Amino acid sequence: MKWLIASDIHGSARYARELLAAFDREGADRLLLLGDVLYHGPRNDLPEEYAPKAVIALLSERRDRILCVRGNCDTEVDQMVLPFPILADYAVLPVGDRLMYCTHGHVFNGSHLPPLQPGDILLHGHTHIPLCDVRQDVTILNPGSTSIPKEGSWHGYMTLEDGHFRWMDFGGVCHREFTA
Repeated sequence: MKWLIASDIHGSARYARELLAAFDREGADRLLLLGDVLYHGPRNDLPEEYAPKAVIALLSERRDRILCVRGNCDTEVDQMVLPFPILADYAVLPVGDRLMYCTHGHVFNGSHLPPLQPGDILLHGHTHIPLCDVRQDVTILNPGSTSIPKEGSWHGYMTLEDGHFRWMDFGGVCHREFTA
C-alpha cells in the first residue's frame, strides 16, 4: 500500500488541488492528513487561495481514502462540514515491524515523545518544517507544510511505500528519503 502524507493545508484551495494532483500522480492508495485542514490559525498569514469551502469540496471527493488526525486549528465545527473523521488526536499504523504514531505535533513531538518503543516512528506536522531525526531511539518524521512552509522549505508532502519515506515538492522533486 502506498500512502501520501501531508500536513497543514490551512484552507488553501490551491495547495489542496496540488496535493490531490500529487495523490493521483503518485498512484497513492490512501491520504494521511496530519491536521490543520481548514483554518489558517491566528499565527499564520492567509495562505494562497484561502478558500476553506473549496478545500471541503476537494477533499470530500476522496473521503473514503483519507485518514486524518486533529490539528491545533481543527475543531468540532470543521468536523461538521467534512465527511471524514478529523478529530482523533492520533492514529497508530504498522510500518514493517515498527509502529508509527501519527499526530499533529502540537502535543507530542521531538521534545515531548509519546510512549513508544525503541525503533518506533513518530510522524507529525505542526512546525511546517520537514524533518527526519532520531531521538531516544525513536525516528521522528515531519512532511513539512502543504501550504505554508517555513524556514526555506518547500510546499509538498511525503510518501510511504514498503517502509520507504520520500519528501516531495509539488514539482516532483524528491528532497529527502528514509527507509524504516
